[in-house]
Amino acid sequence: MRQNAGMLELAILGFLYEAPLHGYELRKRITALTGHVRPVAESTLYPAIKRLEKAGLLARETQPGAVAAPRHTLTLTAEGRAELVRRLAEPEQVEITDENRWFTLLAFLRHLPEPARQAEVLRRRLSFLEEPASFFYEGERPLSAEELDDPFRQGILTVARATSAAELKWLRATLRSLRSTEPGGAADTTGAKGASGSNRSTGATG
Repeated sequence: MRQNAGMLELAILGFLYEAPLHGYELRKRITALTGHVRPVAESTLYPAIKRLEKAGLLARETQPGAVAAPRHTLTLTAEGRAELVRRLAEPEQVEITDENRWFTLLAFLRHLPEPARQAEVLRRRLSFLEEPASFFYEGERPLSAEELDDPFRQGILTVARATSAAELKWLRATLRSLRSTEPGGAADTTGAKGASGSNRSTGATG
């Protein structure tokens, strides 16, 4: 439960870092980003907002409503902006390994100021994806799609392999790009092996 709360809090901080928002608009944006995984109900969003407000990370400004009750605009405090940067720079391991939490982190990573710090986060994800793994095992050995006779399990691993290969390609290209923007930077050779290498999503060679 706390991990889900952490993902929600990161999304709140991230969207408010970009602009002050009313609670309804904030909920819409978070739902678009993560709602396919876990519905963003008022019963979870507003307690999270109150926690962040109590911690001094966001402030609430009341505006008179035209025909309805007053509306509240949420803004980040200086402490809230600093907290977002800290969470982006020092993500918990589950935010690297869990795909949905990783995408939430990635959605706001551009707000981490230095390219070198952005690259450090991406390298953690790259390292995780390059570890041999699978959804299915024989003892301790990860099985590839080609080793299974179940077409549905083959489908899981085939789709996972394609998804992983695309992400690995993007990570390596982005790391090279970030490296080239640093003073005196040269091409980043992190994870230089090709996408055909073993990776966490499939445990198979591509």
